[in-house]
Amino acid sequence: MLAVAILAAGKGTRMKSKLPKVLHPLGSKSLVERAINSCNLVNPDRQLVIIGYEGDKIQNALNHLQEVEFVEQREQLGTGHAIIQLIHPLENFTGDLIVLNGDVPLLRPETVQNLVKTHQENRNAATLLTANLPNPKGYGRVFCDKNNLVTQIIEDRDCNPLQQQNQRINAGVYCFNWQKLREVLPKLSTNNDQQEYYLTEVVDYLNPVMAKDVDDYLEISGINDRRQLASAYGILQRRIKESWMMAGVTIVDPDSVTIEDTVQLDIDVTIEPQTHLRGNTIIASGCKIGPGCLIENSQLDENINVLYSVISDSKISANTKIGPYAHLRGDVELGENCRVGNFVEIKKSSIGNKTNIAHLSYIGDATLGNQVNVGAGTITANYDGVNKHPTIIGDRTKTGSNSVFVAPVTIGEDVTVAAGSVITHDVPPQSLAIARERQRVIEGWAKKSK
Repeated sequence: MLAVAILAAGKGTRMKSKLPKVLHPLGSKSLVERAINSCNLVNPDRQLVIIGYEGDKIQNALNHLQEVEFVEQREQLGTGHAIIQLIHPLENFTGDLIVLNGDVPLLRPETVQNLVKTHQENRNAATLLTANLPNPKGYGRVFCDKNNLVTQIIEDRDCNPLQQQNQRINAGVYCFNWQKLREVLPKLSTNNDQQEYYLTEVVDYLNPVMAKDVDDYLEISGINDRRQLASAYGILQRRIKESWMMAGVTIVDPDSVTIEDTVQLDIDVTIEPQTHLRGNTIIASGCKIGPGCLIENSQLDENINVLYSVISDSKISANTKIGPYAHLRGDVELGENCRVGNFVEIKKSSIGNKTNIAHLSYIGDATLGNQVNVGAGTITANYDGVNKHPTIIGDRTKTGSNSVFVAPVTIGEDVTVAAGSVITHDVPPQSLAIARERQRVIEGWAKKSK
């Protein structure tokens, strides 16, 4: 049996925020959710989040994770005190307990898996994740024998000059034999400067205790303020982009690109500078995205080009060109071999194959068939001030420049709409629709008016 406890009760005053520190987002997920996800490979039987400050907000934010249990720490009296709160919830639990911090979001699942493996193979009472820092100043040092068994942990201020040369520090990530830990928790004291119960004190009462070094010390980076949050985002981004480049994706200028770890990319995708991919976005092989694009929660099929455009919550079929300066949002479905050009906005619409909307148009709440050609400046007037209404345009219809369709309205197949028309009634197939004032020319008008 394996349980995980996430420490998430602190206020995080250095964030200077009304939001609990562990709920601050790092990319697409909160800090605490990333801590929870770091245990994905070990498949814990129980997941407990210890909450305190603004605990109701944390609970609401994690409600979508049905397997998570919440334990309240009404007073925040240290890490040891937080674990004491587990005695009752884990009263009948037998097995191992992983302890993580909710503000340490960069742990790889493989690291947690290796920690548990080391703990169980050596039958340790406790196993500490440790790291060798280039500059360990300010951190407590962990001292071990040749078998990596911990002999003592000394706070930085208490180290003599020789001890300060030790670069191994405690990462604050543990795996315990729960039954042995539960027996020694009552021995914790507040005999320290902060008058708090420190979890590290249990090392004095447990045996054996082993250290397990993390391969990349950046994984244990904690978040205390917004500078560290930004640094963690940079670490996460480097990790994501390096992984995609090794998998066959071209990222022309990685420093100017951001890709969330929820995004899926195929081989031979090219990401140009100043492009940002977010949410549940899927981009297929042969696509060229950017420069200057934002794509969020969208699916792009093969060989799509997008230039200086924003796409959200949409599905784009193969061999389509979008941009520059197009905006697709709110459940747009765009067919194959389409062209969406300069300053075009499409909202909640279905567009057929080989349809062109080349420039300066707004298409909202509409259904367009195949091979429709939308002239420059075409507008679907879908909102009457209270409700939205649909526009339907049939296959092979052509709309002239500056046409307006006042919804609800249906235009049949093979219709031609004259430029400048305001269409307020349905148009049957194979028709010419003209809805504008006949041109009149009054010669000499300017001279007479004077």
